[in-house]
Amino acid sequence: QVQLVESGGGSVPAGGSLRLSCAASGRTFSNYRMGWFRQAPGKEREFVANIWSSGNPSYANSVKGRFTISRDNAKTAVYLQMNNLKPEDTAVYYCALGPTGTTWFDYWGQGTQVTVSA
Repeated sequence: QVQLVESGGGSVPAGGSLRLSCAASGRTFSNYRMGWFRQAPGKEREFVANIWSSGNPSYANSVKGRFTISRDNAKTAVYLQMNNLKPEDTAVYYCALGPTGTTWFDYWGQGTQVTVSA
């Protein structure tokens, strides 16, 4: 049983920063991708960022240049540094993991709330 736990959410004013963390446990992985998604009230869940086992990242256009995703393979962890936060970034942020060879993310965390005030 794989478990992903997010942390680092909170409330900040516009222009502030937060660093989200996510650690996976319950299974050993060799090659895998990890990513972040978010869901705002009344909205569909959307892609935020992804990082491959090689370390290459990808970002949604809405966060490109402001957010940075990174990973720690020794800890099976992924991080999301969020700078210059905007009220539109307010959402529940979810961590996800997908082993290499699968078509999509197979494991998901419970989510952590990020609130950005105007």
